[in-house]
Amino acid sequence: MAFLKYSLIRLALFVPLFIVFAFLQTGLLLAAIFAGLIAFAISYLFFKKQRDDATASMHERFSGRAKPIRSALEIEDADIEDRLVDENPAVTVENDRRPKESKESKES
Repeated sequence: MAFLKYSLIRLALFVPLFIVFAFLQTGLLLAAIFAGLIAFAISYLFFKKQRDDATASMHERFSGRAKPIRSALEIEDADIEDRLVDENPAVTVENDRRPKESKESKES
């Protein structure tokens, strides 16, 4: 959520600046470059807390400690799989194992 908030702040800075530079007829490419640079400078100087929160949330998400985000279909699939294993003790599910190499690939 912090990353989204910081991104929206930067977008809210960029869009009006882009419009101003576009009305000044600097060209769309230069308007985008100028607006991007000024929005970056303003957000860097004045929104340190939001930037640090966004960085911390991104670090948490990609560090491997974050809770995985699963879709409804993945959750339903896991529930069905759990029910199958509970009802049939002889069934084993080994999703984490690598498939065995075929004989043809060993001979090569």
